[in-house]
Amino acid sequence: YLYSGRHGGGGTVPGPGEITLAHGGVLFLDEAMEFRRSVLEALRQPVEEGFVCVSRLGRSVRMPARFMLTCAANPCPCGYLGDTVKSCTCTAAQIQRYHARVSGPLLDRIDLHLEVPRLREDDLLRPPAGESSAPIRARVCAARQRQHARFAGTGIPCNAAMGSRHLREFCRLTADAQGLLRTAIQNLGLSARAHDRILKVARTIADLDGADEIGLPHVAEAIQYRSLDRKIWF
Repeated sequence: YLYSGRHGGGGTVPGPGEITLAHGGVLFLDEAMEFRRSVLEALRQPVEEGFVCVSRLGRSVRMPARFMLTCAANPCPCGYLGDTVKSCTCTAAQIQRYHARVSGPLLDRIDLHLEVPRLREDDLLRPPAGESSAPIRARVCAARQRQHARFAGTGIPCNAAMGSRHLREFCRLTADAQGLLRTAIQNLGLSARAHDRILKVARTIADLDGADEIGLPHVAEAIQYRSLDRKIWF
């Protein structure tokens, strides 16, 4: 159980489940689309509020559940939708049922949506060309220090924990960045929650860039991380 921790079901004494055991860390759901929709929907409250309430025989226990939710899934039941080498064998109805297991409100609560295409032969055979971990770690540490200084005395630990009222104070956009975000909301039909999460991600990207102001490149990158908002999944 995500909530009670009892895989056999039932029980009179509430106990910590997977989401409480993941408090302060990462909850990784591999093959997320294979989970029952009811299980995935149970994540909405803790992802949003950072705690979970479990009720047993008239008693209710509130347990901490502030974690980083990470999910991985194939694009369709056969795994080849959009593949450049092998054709997908799924029907449209199968694909629709598969994607419908993750609701729009749950997707709204996931900050980053990334598609990972098949690697080419050259990518597999040649040495990695990306940055080493050391400079990336230095940028992340510097970004966290900026956040600690920004939120000093507020009780907010990092950008992700900001509420709506904090966004107006700490996530001011340049004029061109505002224009881009307005266009994205209109064209993609983004919800208010998706708007807030784009702002938080853009604030973090600006922090990694060492910028005090959230500019056009930061908002553009944050929008690009909402790939599932740009598709018709349901």
